[in-house]
Amino acid sequence: MISYNTDGVDMPKIKKRTITSWIRAVAATYGRRVGDVGYLFVNDEKMLEMNREYLGHDYYTDVITFDYDEDDIVSGDIIISLDTVKSNAELYAKSYDEELHRVIIHGILHLCGINDKGPGEREIMERAENRALAMRI
Repeated sequence: MISYNTDGVDMPKIKKRTITSWIRAVAATYGRRVGDVGYLFVNDEKMLEMNREYLGHDYYTDVITFDYDEDDIVSGDIIISLDTVKSNAELYAKSYDEELHRVIIHGILHLCGINDKGPGEREIMERAENRALAMRI
């Protein structure tokens, strides 16, 4: 089951059923099934608080993914700062909708085993994001 919740922000205008189908289709391309995935949309201050508390990082970010995968079942919590999504959309000259969908699928790609911190990994993640965005229903 995929759930969508908020803390301190309004729910973004997304089509939850469509997004859920898209997430399942993307996970399937990696040989994965979707288990329990929880999205939590927050503001920058809540994201900074969570980043400090759970990861020991003292900076803002657009997405944090907590991985609870078992075998081929994708499960986890994905926290998304809508403030940072908005500022990144402006920074990269993308629409808010495109940037939001990129971040939504970014978390799923992490749960599918794609990383973006090591040498060359960011480029691999970007290609995976672009392929997933092209699959968007």
